Amino acid sequence: MTMSLPKTLSHSCLLLTSRGQLCSRARPASLHTLVSARPTKQAQDKRRVLTHFGRAIPPKRPVLPTRTLQRRHQISAATAAVQPQEPDDYDPAAPPPTTATTSPQPSTPAATPTTKFKPIPSITPGTLPNLYRDLTKAKLGGLVALSTMCGYAMAPGATDLPLFFTTTLGTVLCISSANAFNQWIEIPYDAQMLRTRNRVLVRRALSPLHAFSFGTITGLAGVSLLALTVNPLTAFLGAANIALYACIYTPLKRASIANTWVGALVGAIPPMMGWTACTGSLDPGAWLLGGVLFAWQFPHFNSLAWNLRADYSKAGYRMMSVTDPALNARVSLRYATLMLPICWAAPALDMTSWWFAADSTLVNAAIIVQAWRFWKKSDEKTARQLFFGSLVHLPLVLALMMVHKVGEEGWEAGVGAGEEEEEERDENRESG
Repeated sequence: MTMSLPKTLSHSCLLLTSRGQLCSRARPASLHTLVSARPTKQAQDKRRVLTHFGRAIPPKRPVLPTRTLQRRHQISAATAAVQPQEPDDYDPAAPPPTTATTSPQPSTPAATPTTKFKPIPSITPGTLPNLYRDLTKAKLGGLVALSTMCGYAMAPGATDLPLFFTTTLGTVLCISSANAFNQWIEIPYDAQMLRTRNRVLVRRALSPLHAFSFGTITGLAGVSLLALTVNPLTAFLGAANIALYACIYTPLKRASIANTWVGALVGAIPPMMGWTACTGSLDPGAWLLGGVLFAWQFPHFNSLAWNLRADYSKAGYRMMSVTDPALNARVSLRYATLMLPICWAAPALDMTSWWFAADSTLVNAAIIVQAWRFWKKSDEKTARQLFFGSLVHLPLVLALMMVHKVGEEGWEAGVGAGEEEEEERDENRESG
């Protein structure tokens, strides 16, 4: 039996109740109203429809996977198995508790509040050396002291051991002062970096006043020691190193990428201090040693900064690895290549034999290849390879330079010794 629309427009509309029964409701309407009042697509989807057989078809339900149905069944079964339990001392006949003016004392003492942070031990004479070691960045200070000793060893002239040790000690005191001031200034920024958030000043193992006092004392002691036992020029270089590192390089890290060049200049001064301690002047050899350290800083630091980009960005440091990663890799390759002509200039100045030019070329070629890979594909792997390669590269270059160092005669011939000095040297040989 089919249903047809009656000719009269006043008719009974068939509706479906919530119980699935048909009911009629008189609704006079025009044909235009019936056509224009069609339900929307969304309403049709939500409403149950009536087929020509007079049966209501419910909307389709999503078909769930078998695993989901099994999981729901397990959860339902587990929930039904859990029955609420009443406390053992519950008495249904007991009256409800009333609000008392004074709370009764607990039968058991309250637990002592604990903290999840490890307490900081108090400062004792036994812990101070380790704290000072972290404050002064002992590993970095050891590398600086090594470059100073190499500068002294490469200088022409007889080696004076007391002067050698006082020069090294004075340089270590100066760099310790610079590092202490650096950490004192960067306390709020070190706290934001994963690599530096455990430093002694960040975790309050030492107070800022303590660190500032330590930096002042070591700086004055280092400059005074160099001025009294070495010479004023070396003392001036030590004071300049502290000022450049603490007063210019450290604030510049948050202002411009030029901080990398200032930091490289700071690293180039210690070997020049070793040279001036022995000779008392800034000869071409001193500038060459400074050039070696200056060029080496860029592949060393830029590769380190690449893997610390997130920390530097979080602390607000404007490093090349953050602002311009492509420039960071290009500068590393550029200065790694510059190591070749700098090392070739050493035998030209009669500082070393020409064997050093050959040996240093092999060592420099290795770091150039690593810098080229870092420039070609800058990622964590190539950055780490370049960084650790630079840690091996610098000691090798300095060691080869000392191995191939020429004697005093070769240096004097290269820079042009006077006739009086040559005659005095010959007389000393004859008398000996």
